Amino acid sequence: MADIIDGKKSAAVVTDAVSEAAGSLHHEAGLQPGLAVVIVGNDPASHAYVGAKSRMAKKCGFNSMQYTLPEETTQDELEQLVEKLNADPSVHGILVQLPLPGHLQSEPVIQSIRPEKDVDGLHIVNAGKLATGDLASGLISCTPAGAMLLLRDRLGADLSGLNAVVIGRSNLFGKPMGQLLLAANATVTMAHSRTKDLPAVCRQADILVAAVGRAQMVRKDWVKPGATVIDVGINRIDAPEKGEGGTRLVGDVAFDECADVASAITPVPGGVGPMTIAMLMANTVIAAYRCVGRPIPKF
Repeated sequence: MADIIDGKKSAAVVTDAVSEAAGSLHHEAGLQPGLAVVIVGNDPASHAYVGAKSRMAKKCGFNSMQYTLPEETTQDELEQLVEKLNADPSVHGILVQLPLPGHLQSEPVIQSIRPEKDVDGLHIVNAGKLATGDLASGLISCTPAGAMLLLRDRLGADLSGLNAVVIGRSNLFGKPMGQLLLAANATVTMAHSRTKDLPAVCRQADILVAAVGRAQMVRKDWVKPGATVIDVGINRIDAPEKGEGGTRLVGDVAFDECADVASAITPVPGGVGPMTIAMLMANTVIAAYRCVGRPIPKF
């Protein structure tokens, strides 16, 4: 049976360190890290995520600002708010919760955030720094950064000699995850829906990362015995055992059967998810430290 990688425990270690770093910055430089979160519309899942982020920001000692805009907000109104936050020196991190309502374009909004305040790590400048191997001066996308921290704790910082397979090539996760694994000296294969004989490719992986959004797609016979499995998927499926209309969360990996062959595996929920919010807090405090020219803390 695989070791279960406890994302909640690792996230607590990160947020404790963030709180300490925020307290030091406030004490020594009189600066409180500021995180502005913008949400548009009424999507319940988005509101739940934003609430969790705002609560964690307050817990870490940040100045937490939430901007809740109505569903009918225009593109121009949203971009004007982002520009206002860009110009506000008390705001060190800006996050626009995705997805946006259908009439709004997310990409122009993301690219309008100043790179130094882009705590989601999605601006083309931050993505470009990561792609060229510059992990020191940009801000790294939170979910892959959190997944890498879980791997580092398990396997060490140097992944030389290990084969890693990432299933999924999204800009949000798959591509930056592959680049982080490359930076750690792993040999990386980026797999996706067009990959020929995907199960065979996955069986070569010492590190298997699944991020495709298909419930329990990765089966036991896809996993190399002894592999470390990182499941980034969050899918809601029917759960008749919970009564009529009951549902439960599962990942992209068939957890129970894959845990029989892997050496370590992240659960869903409780694996990578908590790390995403923790790394958002880390990026915000890093941005605040850079704002006053102080050496950034390490997480």
